[in-house]
Amino acid sequence: MITALIRAELPRMSGSLRKVGELVLADPAAATHGSAAELGRRTGTSQATVTRFCRALGLDSYQQLLIELAQEQGRAEAGGPPSAALGPQIGPEDDLEHVIGVVAEADLRALRHTADQLDRPALERAAQALARARRIDVYGVGGSGIVAHETQARLYGIGCAAHAWTEVHAAETSAALLTPSDAVVVVSHSGTTREVLEPLRLAAERGATTVALTGDPRSPIAQAADITLTSFSGETSFRRGNFGTRHSVLLIVDCLYARVAQLTYERATASIALTSHIGDGHAVRPRRRG
Repeated sequence: MITALIRAELPRMSGSLRKVGELVLADPAAATHGSAAELGRRTGTSQATVTRFCRALGLDSYQQLLIELAQEQGRAEAGGPPSAALGPQIGPEDDLEHVIGVVAEADLRALRHTADQLDRPALERAAQALARARRIDVYGVGGSGIVAHETQARLYGIGCAAHAWTEVHAAETSAALLTPSDAVVVVSHSGTTREVLEPLRLAAERGATTVALTGDPRSPIAQAADITLTSFSGETSFRRGNFGTRHSVLLIVDCLYARVAQLTYERATASIALTSHIGDGHAVRPRRRG
């Protein structure tokens, strides 16, 4: 959805581009009427700024922006969920129903947009690299460290030699021991976290295939990686950065996991069969009442 993309890109835009984005988000329907020059006048910028705004979103032209906005508006009018009109804000007086609607809609928008915009060839290259890797390092710190551990758990469960590193010295030590037969997954919403950028660069020097999961495809981490997969944020009040993007990053992780399992079908199914009893073996049985 184009408004979800604008909302995700807005924090990275300069002042003049941000003015355009804020006006479009404030009144998407009104933005579909008029020329780029008119939108520039309404935002106190210029037609050239509006054009640059469209290019910053990855759109070919202002006309494409109008089409995307009109299509999104049409889908909403054709019977979208009641929460579709909710924004990302939660005020101190809002009731619980509003809180649930805002959070759910933000996550659904982020998931839909991540799925729609996910680079299929890049995802395939990443899955192929992970499927054939001798060893897989996963780097992430803070909130991204949680996703790193989730990634390890998924891949390890289907027979991949994966390990999550959430401390920079340990990550760099592991990266220094990698070979061209190995692969790396780096998780960073901002794409600027030094603690994962440093081991990423070292892993690249060692010849490992590197995959970045990030919210900014123009970030240093994205530029340093061989393959970049981009997530979109479901930010709301109280949920910024990693908190807002967690579900959409895990969607990418799950897509990678499923494709790697498919590519390594015999190994994956054998691993699942060997471990499927473990959870049941630790279940507490209810006591019988006499």
